[in-house]
Amino acid sequence: MEVLLNWINENSDLIIHYVLQGILAIAILFVGVKVAKFFAKLTEKTFEKRKIDKTVAGFISNIVYALVFTATVLMALAQVGIETTSFVAILGAAGLAVGLALQGSLSNFASGVLIIVLRPFKSGDYIEVGGQSGSVERIEIFATELRTPDNKAIIMPNSAIMSGAIVNYSRQKTRRVDLMIGVGYDADLKQAKAVLQSVLDKDSRILKDPEYTVAVSELADSSVNFVVRPWVKTEDYWPTYFDLVENIKIALDEANIAIPYPQMDVHLHKD
Repeated sequence: MEVLLNWINENSDLIIHYVLQGILAIAILFVGVKVAKFFAKLTEKTFEKRKIDKTVAGFISNIVYALVFTATVLMALAQVGIETTSFVAILGAAGLAVGLALQGSLSNFASGVLIIVLRPFKSGDYIEVGGQSGSVERIEIFATELRTPDNKAIIMPNSAIMSGAIVNYSRQKTRRVDLMIGVGYDADLKQAKAVLQSVLDKDSRILKDPEYTVAVSELADSSVNFVVRPWVKTEDYWPTYFDLVENIKIALDEANIAIPYPQMDVHLHKD
């Protein structure tokens, strides 16, 4: 016991130094945890204000917490005299190895973050990406799920989405229905135009502003082609499209205006 007391007396300055360093390291850890929690909550609230899925917001906030906490631990270790350069080198090497092994996943992750931040589409939008099309069911951090009109699920990697063009059919409030209607060369063009206009005028879903277009666009091989281009609300696009095709055919039949189809005349010459 006497030897221990003598050793304490001889090394009192060193002991006090390390005790103070230990207390300071603990204080750094305590403050660092608070700071990490603050930034994590701030990140989560920011994502919530942007109406981003809570699961994604929680995932990103956890990453922020882990990064700040790791930096705090390294600072605390350096405070008590532990060399942290080797730890940083090990973490860097491990991060590089994991990054190389998970290159595709990290690319999907980065693309998922871009989708969340830039918001080129949202859940419920009908989009066309990477040669696939469907309604957006879920936007996740690594992949996005689409639902096709015939109820098939398509899981698209986020990197495949962000690497090409994105066509969003639901983003705008209005869309234009584009139809090409052909009539025979023997038809009265003014009458045909009037019939097409009457069909559009009877449909209440067609918007008055902007006005629709009905005009002759082409003198084709076997028909005179009209373009019929009314504007509708985005949610009315397909119901209006299908009804117009049917109603135009009925109206032209009632007016005795033929819609020609490709045909071939064969002439036989007998010697």
